[in-house]
Amino acid sequence: MAPNVLLITLDQFRGDCLSAAGHPLVRTPHLDELASHGVRFARHYSQSSPCSPGRASLYTGMYQMNHRVVANGTPLDARFDNVALAARRAGRSPVLFGYTDQSIDPRVADGPDDPRLSNYEGVLPGFECLLDLSGSHAPWLEWLAERGATVKGARHALSTEHERPAGLSVSQFMTDTVIDWIGRQGSGWFVHASYLRPHPPYSAAGEWSAAYDEGEVGEPIAPVGAPEKFHALMMELENTKAPSDPAELRRMRAQYFGMVSEVDHQMGRLWRALRDTGQWDDTVIVVTADHAELLGDHGLREKVGYWETSQHIPCIIRDPRRPEAHGTVITSFTENVDIMPTLCDVMGIDVPHQCDGLPLTPFLEGTDPPWWRDAAHWEYDWRFALIQLGAEFAWPWKRSLEKQNLCVHRTDDIAYVQFGEGRHLCFDLAADPTWRTECTDQSRVLRAAQDLLTWRMQMTDRQHTGFLVENGGTGRWPAGVPWRE
Repeated sequence: MAPNVLLITLDQFRGDCLSAAGHPLVRTPHLDELASHGVRFARHYSQSSPCSPGRASLYTGMYQMNHRVVANGTPLDARFDNVALAARRAGRSPVLFGYTDQSIDPRVADGPDDPRLSNYEGVLPGFECLLDLSGSHAPWLEWLAERGATVKGARHALSTEHERPAGLSVSQFMTDTVIDWIGRQGSGWFVHASYLRPHPPYSAAGEWSAAYDEGEVGEPIAPVGAPEKFHALMMELENTKAPSDPAELRRMRAQYFGMVSEVDHQMGRLWRALRDTGQWDDTVIVVTADHAELLGDHGLREKVGYWETSQHIPCIIRDPRRPEAHGTVITSFTENVDIMPTLCDVMGIDVPHQCDGLPLTPFLEGTDPPWWRDAAHWEYDWRFALIQLGAEFAWPWKRSLEKQNLCVHRTDDIAYVQFGEGRHLCFDLAADPTWRTECTDQSRVLRAAQDLLTWRMQMTDRQHTGFLVENGGTGRWPAGVPWRE
């Protein structure tokens, strides 16, 4: 019997905010439990941010340089495959609770007045959305009104969650809805539960807002004394610079940790529901995030730039059919582009040619593939931030917009950052894991730059490159060689 699939995203969840990962303060007993009954990938990374770019990589299995979703609102090309369409090919009827933040390709819109062209928070093609928590959060607000809560729109409702009982939180509402639906299903379902929290506003629900003492939340990574050009720009922007008031910074961190623990509590409710309905051992569970949260590190908040804590995210997978690997922790570099290929393997269908990622199946089976990657990569594009600040660019001759991006090559001991304008940074992680000490050994810098260039050359679009049109038809070449080898 084909297993159920439960794909969970926890928006803006830092990879270090798990007690199973050794966080000194944050408590996540239910995610820890899932890790003990599955496989935890300790060095897992998102490939881009903010939400739309990060999710585009997650849903398509493609790096940003190939899917080209560079901002919230960049259309996702309709020619690309995705995890929901793959599920349909596998005979599933994939359903969504939450949101996917994918903008419609204008070429498939119903004319210029199509309302989907006015909102980036669209639903990924292939999903049936059973609970729409994008934008206005209308279903949650109606649910709150029925319970006597007075709110003034979604932003106000989210920023005042600390003022209401935790039982009225947006995460509680979504979990209730998912549990109710799962309890009425047979076998072979595919659910994507896309949780907003711990995404800002920084307001944990009910008692979770007081779960962590503001005096004990620790200090973020301090910025360097003289930030380089890009770093200085990010510290100028109102929505990305961290609070300068120490008390406000501590409150932000305490509320974030509270949101982490509250959404962990909701995971526990889901695990119990699966057990109560006899579906725990028939369901493959994947928990990850679209990107992480700087939380004051380097003088910044939100999810910007090249820094580790903006892109390091959790990934826990439980495949009940493969108990031999349960409880293991993988320290190889894994990426969110690996999720779609993994789910294709779970559902017994071919991995699409477009995918840059690889199935995590060997790790789930308890093996350590010798051919696995030895570095992680991610990208960041900030062209629209400059446009919002009033910058003007000549287009297309100088390709100025394409200079407002960066790419990171991160290995065990070095992090190389290449900017589209031509300059670079290189951090010596062996000497200083906080990304504040530059590498002075130019031979190491050169090797990292060459490795990044090699990676980009190997990862360009390959959808048609394995075929030849000749002798009356198309055929894969060389004959008999699977594309992903």
